[in-house]
Amino acid sequence: MLQTEPAQEKLPTPKRRLKEKTKNAISAYLYISPFFILFAIFGLFPILFSFYLGFQRWNGFGEMEFVGFRNFQLVLSDPLFWKSLSNTIIIGVLGTVPQLIVAILLAFALNSAIVRFKNFFRVSIFLPYVTSTVAVAIVFGIMFNNQDFGLMNVIIGWFGIDPISWGTTGWGVKIAIATMIFWRWVGYNTIIYLAGLQSIPNDLYEAAKIDGATLFQQIRFITVPMLKPMIIFTVFLSTIGSLQIFAEPLVFLGRTFREEGMTVVLYLWREAFVNMAFGPASATAIVLFILIIIFSSINMYITNKIGK
Repeated sequence: MLQTEPAQEKLPTPKRRLKEKTKNAISAYLYISPFFILFAIFGLFPILFSFYLGFQRWNGFGEMEFVGFRNFQLVLSDPLFWKSLSNTIIIGVLGTVPQLIVAILLAFALNSAIVRFKNFFRVSIFLPYVTSTVAVAIVFGIMFNNQDFGLMNVIIGWFGIDPISWGTTGWGVKIAIATMIFWRWVGYNTIIYLAGLQSIPNDLYEAAKIDGATLFQQIRFITVPMLKPMIIFTVFLSTIGSLQIFAEPLVFLGRTFREEGMTVVLYLWREAFVNMAFGPASATAIVLFILIIIFSSINMYITNKIGK
């Protein structure tokens, strides 16, 4: 009997392969398109429109009038803007620098074998981050009450310190707001550092203990250098966040807009939605954007030197 040769499979033509590749590409773009559409509407357009408004005079209702760099001159010549900038930097330093240091120490403690009930402490430390900012500001507003019976005034009274008017004095307002920021974000950074610590081999710590390294030396020569990528990440986010402080001073001080607690974003918000001066407000946003780039670059440069 004659054996028939098996039928050869038909290979897809180049044109057909091209169509399938195009269909797959279109499907992929359709799946990711919602993000880009929403970002273009609620992210990219407001950014570009804000840059456009920075050179216009507009109260939100009438026609726009091109004024060039006049809005920037008004903002940069306003003493309140420079006061808000100094307040923002001071509050940011008070609330961020101790926060990152304490976060590393807490992460190191939670990663050690000595501490028991680790899961409980991890949840407890991270809990402030998921708490509403407004709720945090209200609670701390009660704690930092100006009256003698306020919680913080009672505590410092135990050490013989006179009561402080936390809502009216310059340093009182800054310390109160910085404490809120510290309490809310220390858990977030702790979890990030803890994830980084768990990727460090235990052999390094065991070898350091054999060589007689103290706890501080282990943190300095092992933990910090190995956590360098996480430190850069947290410093970058903390720098941006500290320059965008808004909810804490607004809720803590209310709409009094006291100079002691005025921040750059609060100054921007007051210009736009209280004074209805969207031109100077947009100019302030552009100046803040440039400042964020400068401060973030400086911080990343300094952080890159850590561990070398």
